[in-house]
Amino acid sequence: MKSEGETGTGAGRKARLRASIALVVFVGFAGLLFLIGKERAFLWLKALHVIAVISWMAGLLYMPRLFIYHMDADKGSVQAETFSIMEQRLMKVIMHPAMGLSWLLGLYLAWAAYGFMGGWLHAKIAAVVGLTAVHFYFSRAVKAFQRGQYVRTARFWRLMNEVPTVLMIAIVILVIVKPF
Repeated sequence: MKSEGETGTGAGRKARLRASIALVVFVGFAGLLFLIGKERAFLWLKALHVIAVISWMAGLLYMPRLFIYHMDADKGSVQAETFSIMEQRLMKVIMHPAMGLSWLLGLYLAWAAYGFMGGWLHAKIAAVVGLTAVHFYFSRAVKAFQRGQYVRTARFWRLMNEVPTVLMIAIVILVIVKPF
């Protein structure tokens, strides 16, 4: 009899429960910050935003690597099933919540600190929209791989691995340098 290990449905439920608890704690903590006052909360919210962005970027940078490895697995094999589970959990447990928190906190910070003003901020938001488009493209690919549809080629996924990196570099430069 095969052990469920880290790939069984029980492990998936546990991972979702842990992620849900972490999300509730994270959102609860953010809510408490609103109660302590705007000035004191701002730096905490900025820190939480950076944590969410780092988590989201980790997923955006790792997912194409999983797709490349998945391409090497025979369709319907145990290895392909393992990659499907890894991709699905990465998307649902880390990437979706991190993206949502990045947007929620980022929009609040843009409004509270800058009133949505500044060319650099508009360019940054456009780049984040680009990251979001990449995120949803990856999400569609996860579903295709689960159905046994090997979309694109390993070379394509190697190139796609660079898209979030380029957008991240642009965002960091825009936030730190504020060139316009």
